[in-house]
Amino acid sequence: MLDIRTFGPQGGNVLYKALAHPLAAEALVRIEAEFAGRTIALYDPDDAARTLAALYPGLKPTCVYVHDTEQVGKPDGFGGTLRALVDLPATEADAILALSFEDAKMRTRLKGLMNGRDLYTLAPARLPGDMLVKGRPYLDKLNFATNFAFFRETTQFSCRIVTANYWSNYAAENLRYWMRLYDGAGKVLAQWEQPVTEAGAGITIDSAEVRHRFDLPEFTGQLFIHVLGARGHDVVKYALDSWGKNGDPSLSVTHDANAWPSVRYATLPAPEQDETLTVWVQNSHATTIPAGGITFNRMGEDTPHPLDRPVGSFETVAVDVGALFPGLHWPAQLEMRSGRHLVRPRYEITQRGRTRIAHLNVERDNLRPDPAIRQFPPSLGRGFLLPFPILDPSHFETFLQPNPMSEALQSLPVRLDLFDEAGEKIGSHFLGNLPRNHDTAVALHTLTDRPGHADLVYDFRDGGEADGWLHALMRYRNRESDHAAETSFGAHIFNTLMTWRSEPQSYSGPPPGLTTRLFLKLGQKTDNDTLRSFCCLIHPASVEGTEASETVLLLHGANGALLAQTTIRIAPNGSFMVRPHELFEAAQIDHAGEGGYILIRDLTCRLFGYHGLENGKGAFSLDHMFGF
Repeated sequence: MLDIRTFGPQGGNVLYKALAHPLAAEALVRIEAEFAGRTIALYDPDDAARTLAALYPGLKPTCVYVHDTEQVGKPDGFGGTLRALVDLPATEADAILALSFEDAKMRTRLKGLMNGRDLYTLAPARLPGDMLVKGRPYLDKLNFATNFAFFRETTQFSCRIVTANYWSNYAAENLRYWMRLYDGAGKVLAQWEQPVTEAGAGITIDSAEVRHRFDLPEFTGQLFIHVLGARGHDVVKYALDSWGKNGDPSLSVTHDANAWPSVRYATLPAPEQDETLTVWVQNSHATTIPAGGITFNRMGEDTPHPLDRPVGSFETVAVDVGALFPGLHWPAQLEMRSGRHLVRPRYEITQRGRTRIAHLNVERDNLRPDPAIRQFPPSLGRGFLLPFPILDPSHFETFLQPNPMSEALQSLPVRLDLFDEAGEKIGSHFLGNLPRNHDTAVALHTLTDRPGHADLVYDFRDGGEADGWLHALMRYRNRESDHAAETSFGAHIFNTLMTWRSEPQSYSGPPPGLTTRLFLKLGQKTDNDTLRSFCCLIHPASVEGTEASETVLLLHGANGALLAQTTIRIAPNGSFMVRPHELFEAAQIDHAGEGGYILIRDLTCRLFGYHGLENGKGAFSLDHMFGF
């Protein structure tokens, strides 16, 4: 496992992203080579030594020096103890490396301590000045608005990243998307910038266009995205559409990766008997993942099934996970223990001539069951809800599988509350106090004959524990076409005036989060189909007695211009199927063009939604939406 610090009170995630950035990685690999065969003393002012040595093992130190008197004498993580900076002149190491990107500051601070030795810093690994936000310190999160995307262009598949310039909401100007494309072997295929000059403009990155522009061979790899000039926050959000070509009828969608690596990932279903389950292992670092560094196990069991080959720098490897578990089938579920080597991975299921792609979710290693959740006051009502669509049961099957999503959680006491589109409750089903290794999947199309939605909620009637990180996988299948899609998400407290810790969550401020800003793309044309977008928009309500929503749908052109708007109202616990081509005139949709989108805005409540594309012939995609 990589001993890296990705979050902390001093901004550990920013430091991690600064050290792991592909441009920084090139410089740090060169420093590793320069220090080969030498012993290294590190001055570690920001607790970066273990993260640095994990990412770049050639920089493992002989000794570590600090200036914090309270840290001196504590373990340094390398078999020794932290030493006082004033003792640096007597170090036995050959080279001294100060773990700071501020070269001049370090040379001033340490000039009397070098004892004739050369001082090295992290300055060679700094990003160029034109990639930084002016007036901010180097380790500012806005300098590292970065993320990865699975990216593929072959004779069988194409894909497209779709998002919008939401950064302009925070007064960002002259935005640039800096991108580097890696092939399956981790080789850099292309590097370019895409300027985004118009406020609110739609942004698309099309795999076929990229291949044509750079005259590339087929590729299945990853795209590193760095948003230059970001404002407001550092989260790079997008939807990733994938579709089949040359007779392949596949259509699916997934979305942005969490930009920080996790120890474990879950929401990974075991394959059905006629499915092939592939997990795309994509190394997020310049350091090779050793053979056995990635393992899989059945959820709730500790028997590891390793990936028995190394994964090189930024390499992509397709792992047939089903082959590791012969005889284990859905609704069993699996866990991926990734050792912090990669950001949220994708999995792909091939069944009866179609593929569908989805993402695993972060399984928390820092969360414990909280007895307070069992004793919520009436002002929080049903508390945590995981809302998800029930597609029209006359045409679709809907399945739900609850997932344990923290290492410490051993039980899941849950029930399902079902609602029709008008918000009328039509049923409630207690699923029990499920063990960690359960293989429960609920067929909701057998519980109701009405479209609408359901909430997965905690229910402690048979005991159990809760950690507030309640997740589930939702799977949908078209009864006529056999096309399937799946997604997974977690619970929140919705639309209560009273708060509990960070809930009801807000994207842009402290709780309670009682407003909505969701992105819905319009769709596109492929060689064979016209793909139109839709979303199932849900008004979750943890408490009773709230008002109907006042939801405005704003149609924007690809250049960000507002073209039209309409208003809908959704009752509490109700839902609404938004199809832009039914709510706006065809000429307005055509004017918006590819790259146009709907901004779903509500100042009265927080809505939640699931979006996708459909071709009118039974193919569809579905994943949860993102807001900003």
